[in-house]
Amino acid sequence: MLTLASKLKRDDGLRGSRTAASAADSTRRVSVRDKLLVKGTCKVHFPDPNKLHCFQLTVTPDEGYYQGGKFQFETEVPDAYNMVPPRVRCLTRMWHPNITETGEICLSLLREHSIDGTGWAPTRTLKDVVWGLNSLFTDLLNFDDPLNIEAAEHHLRDKEDFRNKVDDYIKRYAR
Repeated sequence: MLTLASKLKRDDGLRGSRTAASAADSTRRVSVRDKLLVKGTCKVHFPDPNKLHCFQLTVTPDEGYYQGGKFQFETEVPDAYNMVPPRVRCLTRMWHPNITETGEICLSLLREHSIDGTGWAPTRTLKDVVWGLNSLFTDLLNFDDPLNIEAAEHHLRDKEDFRNKVDDYIKRYAR
């Protein structure tokens, strides 16, 4: 499974050894996350203003296979937050290797316990969840360890037909 932690570690490795610039790199990474909301790829909506622990996130990717779609996620923050992760479900039907057609999501930081130790931790924030969900449409899109095996195999078999099916799902369900 590709995880947020392994992605960040890989990005750090590409920058070279961590020196005094590590603080600047960390600050830059956080500002990139903040820009996701400003840039307009993610929007938060509270269906019931009296229930701030339940909200919807709309992700509108501006690049990649899913560009042009609007994908809705339902998020519920449990009473035990931040000792346990929020519960997230995708409301938009899509053809994606890491999200099933019924809305289950494969994202390590949403797991309370993870074999590789990259699951939820009390130091994680809702901003991390937003960033992770947005990244499932770009750099965390993972065909090697899929939840929707059929979608991943489809991509391996015929990338053009995979793209066509993604586009069809976007036209039907994600406008």
